Amino acid sequence: MNYSNLTPRRVLDSLDAVGLRGDGRILQLNSYENRVFQVFLEDGRAVVAKFYRPGRWSDAQIVEEHAFALELAAAEVSVVPPLVLQDVAATPGLVLHGDPPTLACHSVDGATHRFAVAERCAGREPELEDPATLERIGRFIGRLHAVGRWRPFLHRHHLNPRADGQRAMSLLLQGNFVPPTELPAWKDACERALGAVAAAFDAAQPLATLRLHGDCHRGNVLWRDTGPNVVDLDDAMQGPAVQDLWMLVSGDAATMAQQLKTLLAGYEQFSDFDDRERRLIEPLRTLRMVRHSAWLAERWGDPTFPIHFPFFGTAAYWNQQTTQLREQIEAMAD
Repeated sequence: MNYSNLTPRRVLDSLDAVGLRGDGRILQLNSYENRVFQVFLEDGRAVVAKFYRPGRWSDAQIVEEHAFALELAAAEVSVVPPLVLQDVAATPGLVLHGDPPTLACHSVDGATHRFAVAERCAGREPELEDPATLERIGRFIGRLHAVGRWRPFLHRHHLNPRADGQRAMSLLLQGNFVPPTELPAWKDACERALGAVAAAFDAAQPLATLRLHGDCHRGNVLWRDTGPNVVDLDDAMQGPAVQDLWMLVSGDAATMAQQLKTLLAGYEQFSDFDDRERRLIEPLRTLRMVRHSAWLAERWGDPTFPIHFPFFGTAAYWNQQTTQLREQIEAMAD
């Protein structure tokens, strides 16, 4: 998606329209999916404005994510919720969504951008090697999930391993992203791996689902003096609890088992955990691998992606993917 018309002036004008007047200082932050800016305001505050990638989420999906964040904040779970916005001057082309309004759609000169704003929140990556830190994150996710169980998402994505995997594989095949020299081996490994993923989830049924963070890896958990914090629920979804836990464990089987035990020691102080979901960790890891390749393919028209992911599409990349999928097939069998 072309963001070329999202100039610093357009960003400042959009925030000004909702009563957040910048002092002229603006800094673009790292984000592949959206365009995110730190903006300093005339009143001395600093806020973060996220301009959503067009076509990725519907207005209803974004508003539902925002409502979840507000719900978590009200329950004193450490998230940074979106600010409530207001049309301070009946700005032409400005439409606000949500109750309370947290999503703005601003149309100027034939271009429409949707954005939300939150207070700036600084932090660092957590030290997952420290058991005390890991247990504390477990407690945090347990509290988040306790709220997530209150009601289901109606509009956000519902994790469906069979459908999600097949969609990702079809996108890669139909777009001819896999070089002919690597295609037979990768396609065979991908089909077998996704078959094992679907079988693992079938065996775990009936499986309870809840509202999740959805992409809970160490880079998405900010550690502050007060403990863990999340600033973004952009990938919030409906799915099993283990989806928010498995990305925080790594290493060999014994190491991951100990890490998960530590996480759950904190988690189960606030939420129950179905032990059958332990067997979904490797299937979820496999599904993420295939979906990550499809995500890169789907975004390849964005000029920033070839710059940041120059290896994608090379024979070496797909050879590596085939090897990793074969390793995952073995891991899921174990």
